[in-house]
Amino acid sequence: MLEPQVTLDPAALNPVEEKLRVPLEDQLTSALRAATDEVTAEYAGEPVDAVTAMLLERTRAALHPDIAAGFEPNLDELRQVAEEIVRAA
Repeated sequence: MLEPQVTLDPAALNPVEEKLRVPLEDQLTSALRAATDEVTAEYAGEPVDAVTAMLLERTRAALHPDIAAGFEPNLDELRQVAEEIVRAA
């Protein structure tokens, strides 16, 4: 089972975001893991790019709209999760 982890770069955060970094990372990680579980369960042979897009869409859908709007994951790392879903199928 995949257990992706979201880690925010402290250097890229403003002071308020830095104070909220740990709970924000937890929330983002939880949303990404839920999306990973959903996409894995529903995977039906889609290409990696489509799986990557589904992961991003479902992760954002699980977040508060303000957080989702600012969520810009590393797409290379998200693609690695998608590749693992495809590979494990």
